[in-house]
Amino acid sequence: MTERVGPGKRSAYKVFRTIGTRWSDNDTYGHMNNVVHYSVFDTAVNGFLIENGVLDLSRSAEIFLVVETGCRYFAEMTFPDVITAGIRVSKLGNSSVRYEIGLFRNDDEVAAAEGFFIHVNVNRDTRRPVQFGDAARRVLEPCLAEPRAD
Repeated sequence: MTERVGPGKRSAYKVFRTIGTRWSDNDTYGHMNNVVHYSVFDTAVNGFLIENGVLDLSRSAEIFLVVETGCRYFAEMTFPDVITAGIRVSKLGNSSVRYEIGLFRNDDEVAAAEGFFIHVNVNRDTRRPVQFGDAARRVLEPCLAEPRAD
């Protein structure tokens, strides 16, 4: 059995987005339910792509589909915490990108949760993979960081 890697620090991430928790994010155990973490990942990354002109939800000829995802949980978060999502790119291929996301509770320097997901850039109509254009590469390349050794 391999030893579990501990949580990362804010300094390991390239881009940050702030997302408030909602009352409905809490579950019966009094903390943010595990499925909410995935929603925060999606919100952080897609918000970043939209703000940087890589994705237009209604007009882009190309869109991103999530094909794999995962998360490790280290500490509880709960409403009314404010989450800072740190984003980095650990792999940038021809038509796919692996994002690693750290979720930081309030002003904590150590992640409460860390996860990843892989986006594939596809044609909106055919849903077939297409290569990233120059504009997407200009936005994603500065986010490249060394992946964590898990």
